[in-house]
Amino acid sequence: MDDTDDSLIPLSALQHYLVCPRQCALIHLEQQWEDNRLTAEGNVMHAAVDKAGAVARDGVRRVTGLPLRSDRLRLSGRADVVEFHPGSDGGDTPFPIEHKRGREKEDDRDRAQLCAQGLCLEEMTGRAVPAGALFYGKTRRRLAVTFDEGLRRRTENAARAMAAMLDAGRTPPAVAIPACRGCSLKDLCLPDSLGKRSVSRYLRRQLGGP
Repeated sequence: MDDTDDSLIPLSALQHYLVCPRQCALIHLEQQWEDNRLTAEGNVMHAAVDKAGAVARDGVRRVTGLPLRSDRLRLSGRADVVEFHPGSDGGDTPFPIEHKRGREKEDDRDRAQLCAQGLCLEEMTGRAVPAGALFYGKTRRRLAVTFDEGLRRRTENAARAMAAMLDAGRTPPAVAIPACRGCSLKDLCLPDSLGKRSVSRYLRRQLGGP
């Protein structure tokens, strides 16, 4: 599998886009990046699962660092872990597991990134991938995620919107949002004067309001 195709977008970019389209553009269009404590801790956590490998136990094959690709959604990357569970038809059902340093989010960013991995696996294997799991380092627990129609639709829509933004080559304007507080790009993205602008004021201006 050729995962060096320039038309493909890293799976990690999808989560960046769902957090903040501007963050996604700064990283993937302008090649800007800064680590902070949160990103450094995430890098350490992923080190154990980034290396390719496979083990089998109780009939379940567990693969780490598995390359993923979807030509339909123009996504590529690596899964932290994919378990292959034996199915009743004699084939194996993929079950992706994504490791996160923090805890469960209120929004869909983590679930959508995991769902995108499931969509890649479906395209690669021809097998249905109905679910996966998120493993959070703070809580040390696995959260099951069902890839229902709503999550699949949101994930595919986000992937297409992200691709359109990156293809256009335009970085969205800066807007201060709650996610800015923990963003490692905050100092590059938001000068002090911009950081004090409210989201509501920005939206009113964009929509032609007072």
